[in-house]
Amino acid sequence: MSALRQVRGWLSAKRRFQFCLTLVMVTGLTGACGALLMLPNSVLPKIRAVVPGADNVLVASDPQVSGLHRLMDSYGKVNSEPVSTGAGKVGVVLGHPARSGDMDVLAGELSAATQAVSALWGSDWSQAPVVVVASSPAEFAALTNATGNVPAEVAAATVADPFHPGSKVTGQRVVFGPEAGRRLGPDGLRSVLRHELTHVATRAVTVDGSPQWMLEGFAEYTAHRGMRQSINEIAPTLTARARADNLPADLPADAAFEPASGEAAAAYEQAWSACAFIADQFGEPQLISLYRQLATGPKDHAAIEAILGSTLGVSYPDFLARWHSWITSRSTAGA
Repeated sequence: MSALRQVRGWLSAKRRFQFCLTLVMVTGLTGACGALLMLPNSVLPKIRAVVPGADNVLVASDPQVSGLHRLMDSYGKVNSEPVSTGAGKVGVVLGHPARSGDMDVLAGELSAATQAVSALWGSDWSQAPVVVVASSPAEFAALTNATGNVPAEVAAATVADPFHPGSKVTGQRVVFGPEAGRRLGPDGLRSVLRHELTHVATRAVTVDGSPQWMLEGFAEYTAHRGMRQSINEIAPTLTARARADNLPADLPADAAFEPASGEAAAAYEQAWSACAFIADQFGEPQLISLYRQLATGPKDHAAIEAILGSTLGVSYPDFLARWHSWITSRSTAGA
């Protein structure tokens, strides 16, 4: 199979956090992409929990879904696939017949992805996600409320209505671009879906301007959590640099996540590794606690250092040293 490396990113606070972008950089593919699936899903066929009659009910009762139907009608016939996501919740995948293959993959994964996010983050989010597959760049822009040209590299975006912290988040949806399925393949779509649903789940407690390494690293950690993947598969750039004794001097700055930086791929990998290190060495509850504290708004580096120290009980230099050792040991072992 051909190789892909996925780079995920937010459009940043300049868009007032209306959408978080998933950036995809086509590079070489490993033949182990099947390892992205969690057992037993990797050895069993996907079974979708379709809810009979839910299609018409969702369109009629959910203002967002009905509004999306009306918007998408101008781009062609709209199909919808309602899916039971557990706990009496029903999500939906919307798209056009030409994207039925991508829709089937996403609908087949929607329940497992929703439950995977809830297993880590908790159930304090809608758990009834709306996922849309656009048929063209123009439709993608319309569905994400984008102004101007959307970069061709964008594979998916998570959108929410403007809201005040503490209020209910509305209008949330994950929108996949028309080329996402071709670029990512089925396994990539599943991984990106979990990443984006993490942003949906955490949106209510996340304020514009929060450190990108935590926002994106946490979403990446959730996307890969429980998967049978090595660090080389998840973070090939980071691994190669670590083997050359070129470790990151610090946690990645927000600017590194921008496509123009040329370091976006490395920034996402470093962010994932920082969150994976915290979960491994200090426990997932501490990682979640750290997310909730760092996601409350803009913070200078000194404030971030203080929060890391109070939450994890280590000094910042010690944190960096232990993180470096964690990366090096796993890169050497290929774990």
